[in-house]
Amino acid sequence: MNNDTNPASVLNPNSIAFIALCKEYCQAIAHVSESEPTEFINQMLKLLPRLYITATDLSVNFIETEDPYIESTLEEDYYNGIRQNLETLIGEDDVYLEVFEEDMKYSDTPVSASISECLADLFQVFFNFIAAIGNDPTDEVAAMSVLAIKEDFRNYWSRILCNVLRPLNDIAYK
Repeated sequence: MNNDTNPASVLNPNSIAFIALCKEYCQAIAHVSESEPTEFINQMLKLLPRLYITATDLSVNFIETEDPYIESTLEEDYYNGIRQNLETLIGEDDVYLEVFEEDMKYSDTPVSASISECLADLFQVFFNFIAAIGNDPTDEVAAMSVLAIKEDFRNYWSRILCNVLRPLNDIAYK
């Protein structure tokens, strides 16, 4: 494999668009303390579905990589600061009842979730992905990162994204 080639040679246009959407999401979340609640909610309602749709079609032009993996680079303090800023912005609407929680099947009481935690969890996924991709990745790094986030999408963050859309929609249209 030639590591001097342009990563665009292994990334299809959809994967390149996904990288741009991840950067846009991370930028919006990182600057949440400067946002107005209504504008921020509307921005998330436009951005999250685009991330979902684009993630469903992620692929690379070759699959010569072992177990795709993205190392976590987001520091816990930064994550907590992001989550707290989101919680402050969203306010009393932050907590919502989660109906798709596995524990709900066995519970007599409602299971609650937090919009701020969901959005911060997505931020962590995208932040680590962007850090892994870097500014000038080799073909192998680009391919491995895209394959890893696609696998994580299937197993983890697709549910978070779908679940947080419902309360965001409720806030926007109530």
